[in-house]
Parts: sequence; structure tokens; C-alpha cells
Amino acid sequence: MTTNQAAPEEVQPPITEIGVIGWLRHNLFDGWLSSILTVVIGAILAVALLLMAEWVFTEARWGVITTNMRLFLVGRYPQDEIWRVTLTMTVLSLLTGLSAGTWHSGAVRSMALMLAAGQLTLALLVIASGLGPIGGGALVANAVLTYAAMLVARRRLISRRWLMAGWVASLVLWFVLLYGFSDETLPTVPTTVWGGLLLTILLAVLSTIFSFPIGVALALGRRSRLPVVRFLSTAYIELIRAVPLITLLFAADLLLPLFLPGDIRIDRVLRAVGGFTIFTAAYVAENVRGGLQAIPSGQIEAAQSIGLRGYQVNLYVVLPQALRISIPSNVGQFISLLKDTTLVVIIGLAELLGIGRQVLSQTEWLGANFEVYVFVGLVFFVLSYSLSRASYRLEKELGVGER
Repeated sequence: MTTNQAAPEEVQPPITEIGVIGWLRHNLFDGWLSSILTVVIGAILAVALLLMAEWVFTEARWGVITTNMRLFLVGRYPQDEIWRVTLTMTVLSLLTGLSAGTWHSGAVRSMALMLAAGQLTLALLVIASGLGPIGGGALVANAVLTYAAMLVARRRLISRRWLMAGWVASLVLWFVLLYGFSDETLPTVPTTVWGGLLLTILLAVLSTIFSFPIGVALALGRRSRLPVVRFLSTAYIELIRAVPLITLLFAADLLLPLFLPGDIRIDRVLRAVGGFTIFTAAYVAENVRGGLQAIPSGQIEAAQSIGLRGYQVNLYVVLPQALRISIPSNVGQFISLLKDTTLVVIIGLAELLGIGRQVLSQTEWLGANFEVYVFVGLVFFVLSYSLSRASYRLEKELGVGER
């Protein structure tokens, strides 16, 4: 004899506990005090946003940005030679897209998509500033090239070794394109006329590339068993960290030429890169040293027990884990380096903020300080946020802090 048993009735949670209403109740209106604070802070933010929107759309003099857009982007780089900057960005777009499709990394893919989005934004600014559709069209084409190269690399296998060789070769190519090498074939453009966003990015990128390996070497040297190597590495790190960055920039720009023969002159931009590299390497070394200290000694002993030599233990066991652990701190250091590039204005270089100050010195734009500083601040925010998001994706992929 069988009996029909009714299926248990599914009881849905109250609507006040799930969804948007549940989130609001638990996070913004959890009690009378929380509700009052939410209403007060929301009213203050609403008033602030309304006032800001009124200033942005009715009072702000954005002509100071659109009229001087070329100065903000490339400084006093010759108008007839700007195609070289565009070609440099084309090579960067191609390599970034190929790398994003080849490595299958969320961090690299994020950087590629952000690069494409940034170029599309620049295209809109260039067109709106009246610089002509050619420059804007070139930037749009570069953005499309980044995405297309990523799709192609996903479908066709590209050798990572050749891709890395392409990145190394591109550094030389970029310098040749931007600086030139012959007055007849490719006219020389002295770095004294480089400026704006172009100079800011070059200073940050070159200083990062040079300081990272030096910092890793210093971190390993500070933990070396050789007393001389350990003493010199420690002395360098502690001495540089005790000196303000502005002092190193002055020393690189003013004192270094005094120790060189009269017929040798180092370019001012290279001197600034040297100052940033010397300063940043010391902080990278400490970040990496923190990662090295986090490696359990048992792993080192296990590597030595299977016959690995000292350099093999560091190269294959210790250093990869240390660099993985130090990703957040190193990325934070490189973001700080990006913002510190504004200090080169004291040695006569006109990066993005320096160009803004030069623009404000014009009689036509007196009083437009807020507009210029808002624009410069937004540019630095976008660059820093892009690095931060890429770092976050890389940390998530590598499981930093999870295992």
C-alpha cells in the first residue's frame, strides 16, 4: 500500500534579505545610526556632484586643454615629425596585442584592452581639440590593431622567444624613431623639445626597466654570504633610501657632468632616468628582500639536497617565489615612480605637469589653474589605475596571498 507524500514546499528567503534591497539593508541601513549617516553622506555627495557638474558644463574653461592639446601630449616635438610618435605607438599596440593573445594572461589582456581604450580616448581628445582627423584616425587604427593582434595570436601560435626578442628590439627602434640618427634620412629631434605625456611615460618606463634588475641584484647581494658583496649592497640601499629623490635628480643633472671629460655630454633625459633608476632600485631591492625572507628555509635545504648549486637554488626555487610575493609592493613602487616624474620640472624638463605650468603662464589662460590640474590629475589617475588593475589580475592569477 503506497501513500502519496506531498513534496516539501520551498520557502524563499524574505525579499529584504536578498538582492539589492538586502544589500542596502545590511550595508547602508543596518540600524538607525547607519541610516542617518547614509542619508546625510548621500545628501552631501549629491550636492557636491551637482556643484561639480555645474562647474564642468557651464563655468570651466576647457579651451585651455583643447587649445594646447599637442603640448600636453608631446610637448614641443616638431609638428612634421609627430608621425614618428604615432609609429612608435603602432609598434607598441602590435606587440601588446600579440603578447595578450600569446600568454593567455588576464593581466596582459587587461593592459592590452586598457591600451586600446586609452588610444580611443586620446583620439576623441585629438579630434575635439582641432588637431585634425588624421591623428585621431591613427589612434583609432592603433586601438583596432591591438585588438586584432590579440585575436590573431589566439588562433595562431607565436613563439614566445621571438616575441620577447621583439620587445627588446622595440626599445632600440623606439629610441631611433623618436630621437633620429641622421639629418638627411631621419632628422634628429633633441630631447630638449620632448615633453608632455610622451616624456612622462618614457621616464617612467625606462626607469622601471632599468631599476628592476638592479634592485633584484641588490636584494640578492644583501643576502649574499660574501661579506664584501653584502656590505656594498647594504650600504647602497641604506644610503640611497636616506637621500630624497630631488637630491639625486639635482646630483644627476648638475654634479655628474663635472666628473666627465669636457667632450662627453650625457643627455638631460638620460640623466633624469639615471636618477630615477638609482633611487627606485634601492626600494625594489627592499621589496624583493621581503619576498626572499618569506621563503621557508626548508625549500632551500630541499633544493640543496638534490644537488642544486647556489645560483640554481636562487634562480629556480627562491627568486620566482620571492618575485611573486613582492608583486603588490613593487607595483606600488612603480606607480609612485610614475607620479614622481613630475619632479623633473626642477631640472628644466617639461613633462605633463610641467607643460601645464607653462600653459598657465600664458596671459590668455591666467586663472585656469583648476582646469589644468584636474586634467593632469585625471591622466595620472587613469595611468595609475590601469597599472593597479593589471597588478590585481596578475596577483589573482598567481594566487598571491591565497597559498
